[in-house]
Amino acid sequence: MNYGFWGKLNKPFTVLAPMANVTDWAFRQIIIQTGRPDVFYTEFVSCDGICALGPEKFRGELYFEKNERPIVAQFFTADPEKLKRCVEMAVKMGFDGVDINMGCPDRSIEKQGAGAALIKNPKLARALIKAAKQVAGSLPISVKTRLGYNKIETESWIPHLVEEGIAALVVHGRTRKEMSSVPAHWDEMGKIAEMAKPVGTLVVGNGDIKDMAEARQKASEYKLDGIMIGRGIFNNPWFFNENIKPDSIRPKDKIKLMLQHCDNFSKLWKGEDKTTVKNFDTLKRFFKIYINDWPGAKDLRAQLMDSKSIDEAKALVLGYLKSNS
Repeated sequence: MNYGFWGKLNKPFTVLAPMANVTDWAFRQIIIQTGRPDVFYTEFVSCDGICALGPEKFRGELYFEKNERPIVAQFFTADPEKLKRCVEMAVKMGFDGVDINMGCPDRSIEKQGAGAALIKNPKLARALIKAAKQVAGSLPISVKTRLGYNKIETESWIPHLVEEGIAALVVHGRTRKEMSSVPAHWDEMGKIAEMAKPVGTLVVGNGDIKDMAEARQKASEYKLDGIMIGRGIFNNPWFFNENIKPDSIRPKDKIKLMLQHCDNFSKLWKGEDKTTVKNFDTLKRFFKIYINDWPGAKDLRAQLMDSKSIDEAKALVLGYLKSNS
């Protein structure tokens, strides 16, 4: 079993989930400041897109720095040959691991036969893992998936993955049909941990974790090697830092984070002509993370959501800081 960096982590380890238009370099650098997880992932990236348009078109999605290690590149595709090309690219770029997305419910991705659609096609799922391992060299291969498609299929779906000898298996504790509308089925993740034990695949649980204390509790109760955090980071950017209590964070601390995020976003997504090449609305989704839970925050956030540029948004919060200092 090639565990790569996964085998060197203290258990239970923590992972920040790959989230489209969220977990780019701009946001990961913020989380490094607030208190980082043990493992970072990139946003999920299309192998078909890379092969058709070239890696340079995905420079922003794949950009990382040394302080983010270990970092895993996550790809989605239904084509083993295209996955091979992207894994080879990830090796050359210096990523620490590669993860295959087999759980995304986005309809456009499923139409390609990728993401959660692979739950209905175990033969192709196994072929993708085999293809990735053929060219990965020392890079460990992992998979992120769900418990099933229309229903829980732990016993029939999960063995196809662990039998391929992947280093780690990340499981979102819901089916594709359930999306995020029901509580995560942690008892099923406990079953998966038992199923993976004979092979040695590390199992990481994901779903509804509200703080680090619960992360440790779930890992211990269900004998998991790690916990992945997704939406929890939106509620508290200091999620992984237990030395900082949420109620001790001042509004100006949150605003400073937002300003840094704006600068990071601008740096990452500006082209040679110095104009933003990624939609400003992508950045707006983060404003609710930083501008919340104090008197006046709602009004400021409403103004920010109406702003038309990064410069305008920064001017609004700087003005707010000045008038409330």
